[in-house]
Amino acid sequence: MNVTFTRHWLLALALPLLLTACGNSEPDQRAAFKQFLQTRIIDKPGVHVPKLTPDESKAFGDYASHYAVIADFNSGMDASVKPLGGLVQKGAFRSLGDVIERRDDLKAVQSGLNDMVTQLKQQLAKADTAHAQLKQPDDLKPVYDSAYDRTVSVPANTFLTVLPQVNSTLDTGLKVADYVEAHKSQIEINGAVVQVKDAKVQAELNGLLQELNAKARQVQDAQTRLQSVMLGR
Repeated sequence: MNVTFTRHWLLALALPLLLTACGNSEPDQRAAFKQFLQTRIIDKPGVHVPKLTPDESKAFGDYASHYAVIADFNSGMDASVKPLGGLVQKGAFRSLGDVIERRDDLKAVQSGLNDMVTQLKQQLAKADTAHAQLKQPDDLKPVYDSAYDRTVSVPANTFLTVLPQVNSTLDTGLKVADYVEAHKSQIEINGAVVQVKDAKVQAELNGLLQELNAKARQVQDAQTRLQSVMLGR
């Protein structure tokens, strides 16, 4: 009986040691996670948010949930801004006639852009809250913060700058349409040719069109900046 009892105790003592040895230690998990953030996100141009493989998730241990803050935000952002290309195309105009004929399209695009801004702000606030609550060792935190800035803060804030600029351009387009409607007796539009009978009306309309052109150039610059952020070009 004593021998059997002793063997059971030896088995019980050995079990925790075996269980402890089965997984990677926290320093190993942290080192693997830091290397992943540095080489797969920070060192690459543009915004890269790779999907973790099962092996990577296992190697990172609890730090996989830290990466989920970045990955979840980007999934939400991608879904939110997916309609942007279609909206910009729908809201594009190449002539004064386009502006007049497509007022309802411009208003619909503005509504879509406003919804996009609302969703992005909510997603960013959620990610920022989760980020602030993460408990990380001192050697990991600056690396994670850099990856978070690259993949969350910078793209989100760039979108949140660009979208209102697009909306502002549409506002000016609608202002032009309203002005033409209010002075349609003095303005004649035939395709790309615009004739204005009254000099005062012509000067005011030219002022509005110059404002519209300036804002359109700002949007083009903003789109270039957005492409630079997302693609690193």
